[in-house]
This record gives sequence, structure tokens and C-alpha cells, in this order.
Amino acid sequence: MEFNWQPREVPEVSTPYRRIKTKIPAPETVSFLERLRRIEPRATLSQPPILWHRAEGFSIYDRAGNKWVDFTSGVLVANAGYKREKMHEAMLSQLETGVWHTFLFANEPRARFVEKLREVAPPGLDVVFLLTTGSESTEHALKLMRTFGQTRGGKRKIGIVCFEGAFHGRTLGAQQIGGTPYLKEWIVNLDPDIHMAPFPDCHRCPVGKEGYAECEDECFGQLLSFLEERLGGKDYQGRLAGVITESYQGGEARFMPKGYVERLAEWCRANQILLTFDEVQAGFGRTGKFFAFEHYGVEPDLICCGKGISGCLPLSAVIGRGEIMRQFPPGALTNTHSGNPISCAAALAHLELILEEDLVSKAQALEAVLREEAEAIARACPDIVWPIRVRGLVGAIGLVEPNTKKPAVALAFAAVQRAVEKGLMLFAPVGPGPATIKINPPLIITEDALRDGMAALREAIVECRRELY
Repeated sequence: MEFNWQPREVPEVSTPYRRIKTKIPAPETVSFLERLRRIEPRATLSQPPILWHRAEGFSIYDRAGNKWVDFTSGVLVANAGYKREKMHEAMLSQLETGVWHTFLFANEPRARFVEKLREVAPPGLDVVFLLTTGSESTEHALKLMRTFGQTRGGKRKIGIVCFEGAFHGRTLGAQQIGGTPYLKEWIVNLDPDIHMAPFPDCHRCPVGKEGYAECEDECFGQLLSFLEERLGGKDYQGRLAGVITESYQGGEARFMPKGYVERLAEWCRANQILLTFDEVQAGFGRTGKFFAFEHYGVEPDLICCGKGISGCLPLSAVIGRGEIMRQFPPGALTNTHSGNPISCAAALAHLELILEEDLVSKAQALEAVLREEAEAIARACPDIVWPIRVRGLVGAIGLVEPNTKKPAVALAFAAVQRAVEKGLMLFAPVGPGPATIKINPPLIITEDALRDGMAALREAIVECRRELY
């Protein structure tokens, strides 16, 4: 579906965190929006039609002075918020040197940042490779797993296990290990050594149980049965190089059961299969842990980072064990923008803000508030809200057709547009349908602002439910 780009009369809004005083989108912004519609591909015009003109803290402003409380973090990038002085000064200082790009020649911000990133990484993950986007990081992890697998089991040990519903990026390899079929229809000849396993979702139990029955053994057994059937024979482990999973699946904020991941990690270790966590949207404090995989209490071999790694500019990374990361000789892993000095200067300042302001603990503390408000929405509309998921400052509210579990796509898009008209910045629905509304404010948001934004979301959902049904 698409959002309505025509300016519309909406009620005025005035709270300490939201201000709407014009039609939405504001008429003075329409000419810019129309330029994008004329020149860019339709696929990029997927978000509510608001022209971001200024941002500060957890607030977004357009040219007309309308103000939104931000629940996007720019798609989980601005974890420490917008217009942070420390980051501004770091970028400005580097700009003044004239060293804006160095390819793989050394630069000071890159050296400082990788050292700091290694400090916050789990013990044993002591090598960092900087890239540009999350897709690049998952592509590189795929390359590392397959190459390392061949050193342990020859040319046959190249299989990769991934999960239904996953999203790992938009490039060829990243989409093949992603779990959304329509996104990879264009590929046609999918890699037969990439194995898409069922995701252990207790809301949609793959073995048909209800009520969180503490059945991780049975669920993990289903994974093993799937692999044995797909690969044919009891010795299939010798054909697998790695497993990659998002620490939580972004579309619905779906976490695996802890016991399932514990069994998965044990099985990987026992069979010389590398375990990779995709932390691109999950890391840097978002879930109340620095890295979201820490909720599981396991030790991965590789982690992929992006989005919130820099707080603003394009940057990503793969962090891993030395014997895996150092497989390739000098020159084999060149990357045009790897370790861009301005991106690294911003990222170091962003990382220091997360640590200095203890934003990880803040996200953990605000989880209860976000959960309370999400549950209030579910109580207000019990026939259309399912499921709700909250961990730290990532939340997901699924909307369904009344008294069913069928994704309510039209309702979700209408609710997002209505919330934006009320001064709450959201990105388009995601997940199945897509009909899941994601809640991802900057980690610096206050409790009052979080509650104010959730009140606007509740109003939007209630109103749209009444109008559509």
C-alpha cells in the first residue's frame, strides 16, 4: 500500500512533545516531495510524506514548524538522538582536517573507533572489519562462514542455515539468507546450499502448541529434523558451515526462546558450525543490552553491526574471532568507504554517548513503560491487536482483522498515517502483511515523551478501527 501524499486538513495538536498546526503534509513541503516522486523510483517512496527539515533530541520538525516525537530513530540509527553536540564537534573537527576519505589508508578516527568497538565486544571477538551498510556486513559474514567451513570440511562444508521471516539486507546474498520469499523472487536460481529453517515463534508455534509450553527441546528437534530431511542423511552437519540469525527478527521484534538458542549454540560448537548474530538493528543498547544476543547468554563466532553503530552516517562492521576474520591475505577485502574518517569520528562520539549516559540501562528501565502503554492499546482494541512484543526500547504492535489473526494491512497503514497527523513519527508498517507498527524511539527519550507518543498511537488505532470496521 501507499500513503496519501495530498495535504489534508487535520486537527491542531499541541503538547510538550507534539505540534501540528498546518495541513499534513505541510503545503510548503509538497514541492520537495513532488520532486522525489518525479525522479526517484516508486520503491523508495514508501514512508509517510513528511519532509524532515530539522531534528534535535527525539524531535523531528518540518519547514512549517510542525513537530513530531520520533518513534523511528531514523530506522533504528539515532540511538543517542539527533543533533548531539559531541557528535557534531567530532565530525566538524575531522572535516576541518580535510581528511574526508582515505580508502584503506590509515586514519586516526578509524583506529580509535575500532579499538573502542573491540572493547565493548564480547571476549574473544577481537577483530573488527568496517564496511558501509548492514547488507555488506551480512554478505561478508556469509563469505567468512563459507570460507572457514571449507578449511574444516572441504568444499562440501558450505551450507548456511537461516530462518523464515528474517531480514538481512537487500543485496544478492543478504536476500538469499533472508526469510521473505517475495523479496527474492527476482533471483530465480536460489542457492541450494542455503537452508531456510522454521523460526521458533511462540506466538505462532511451528509445532502447534499454545501457551509458551517450555518446549524448546521439541522446537529445536524440529530444526534438526528439517535439516536431516533437507540434506538427506545423518551426517548432514559436515555439509554446514554456519548459522545466521537476527538477534531478534526486525519485522515483529521476534526473539527466539532462550533455551532454543542455548541448544543451537551447543549444537554449532559440537559440529564446527559458525554461529552469527545479525545485530544490525538490534545492537548498541536498543533492547536493554548492549548487544541483543546477550539476552540468550551464548557466545557467537561473528556479529554483524550497522544502523545504530554510528548514530547517523553510513557505517557497518563485522566483529569476530581472529582465526575466522584473518583468513584472507592483504588486499583480498578492499572496500572503498571502509573506515571513512568522518563516519568513524561520528561513530566514536555516538558510542561514547551510549556508554557515558548509560543508555543501555535507560532502555532497560523504559521497557516497562513501553510494555504498559502497548498493553493499554491491546485492551482498548482487543479484537484487532495481536501480537504485541516489547524488549527494551523496541516494540511491535501487530494489527489484525477483527477477531482473526489475518494481518490488517489497510488498518495498519491508516493508523500510521493518522498517528503522523497527530505528531507521532512512525515508519511504514512492517512484518507479515505488512501490518506491524514498530516503536523505536531514540534511547534518550523521556518517560513523559514516550507516554505522550503512545497516547497518540492509541488514539490513531482506536479512530481508524472505528472508521474502517
